Amino acid sequence: METTRPVEEWNQPSQPQQDNKKVACGILAILLGPFAIHKFLLGYTNEGIIMLVITLFTCGTVSSIIGIVEGIVYLTKSDEEFFQTYQVNKKGWF
Repeated sequence: METTRPVEEWNQPSQPQQDNKKVACGILAILLGPFAIHKFLLGYTNEGIIMLVITLFTCGTVSSIIGIVEGIVYLTKSDEEFFQTYQVNKKGWF
């Protein structure tokens, strides 16, 4: 005879675990913004290539500023807001 244990609701996650890349993308954007690694990590290939081209034509100055701004925006959003905005809805810029 098989017995089942009662489900301990307090011990179950309220939402399924999400693969949130907020901290990694924020740090990469601030430190390595001109190389667009944060764009490629989020799956934004076209935006990453655009940033690399901007880096080549401006010697990295413009894309460095873009990377710092994006990194700050990423890190100031809540985890859920970042996940919904950049990983679910795929908003490519800022």
